[in-house]
Amino acid sequence: MKQLFTLLFAITLGTSLFAVEIGKPAPDFTGTDINGKTIKLSDYKGKLVVIESYNSDCPFCHNHYASGAMPELQKELAAKGVIWLMVDSVNTNNFSYRTPAQAQQEWADLKIAATAWLDDYTGDIGHLYGMKTTPHCFVIATDGTLAYDGAIDNRPQPFGDPRTAKNYVRAAVAELLAGKPVSVTQTKPYGCGVHYAN
Repeated sequence: MKQLFTLLFAITLGTSLFAVEIGKPAPDFTGTDINGKTIKLSDYKGKLVVIESYNSDCPFCHNHYASGAMPELQKELAAKGVIWLMVDSVNTNNFSYRTPAQAQQEWADLKIAATAWLDDYTGDIGHLYGMKTTPHCFVIATDGTLAYDGAIDNRPQPFGDPRTAKNYVRAAVAELLAGKPVSVTQTKPYGCGVHYAN
């Protein structure tokens, strides 16, 4: 029993050490996109950044893209100077893993309009941010602090039109651009579990 308590304490402690916190600086990271380019979060200092945990084989995630809702939101926010980073933490042994060539084709097929798709097959970025589901979204303010952490919207369904939902990411970005505090800073992310290697 004592060993179990120690293990649970260690797990809890570990989680608290690595979980991101609203109002605190968003952890910097370096990743490689599907075109082989090195991407650093710090490259976008002074900009609003959206981070999205991605796996199109997840029905929830797929619906956001197949419906066109997510690419439309990406374009809308890009026009306002917002950076959108997709983080794909699926490990290489999982059937949902995409090679760079497969990812590039998927990018074209789904008309993805993000800034970059990061191949996080090691799970380093996903674990750093505590990404639990696909999609799981984060909004980083221009001062580098985390302003939102949670679901893309209030419609946890893998079908239908996501445009009918209240989109938490759009709302958070709009408030930040208007110089207002974000009214909804955290929600419970929905979707499929992230296929980490460990």
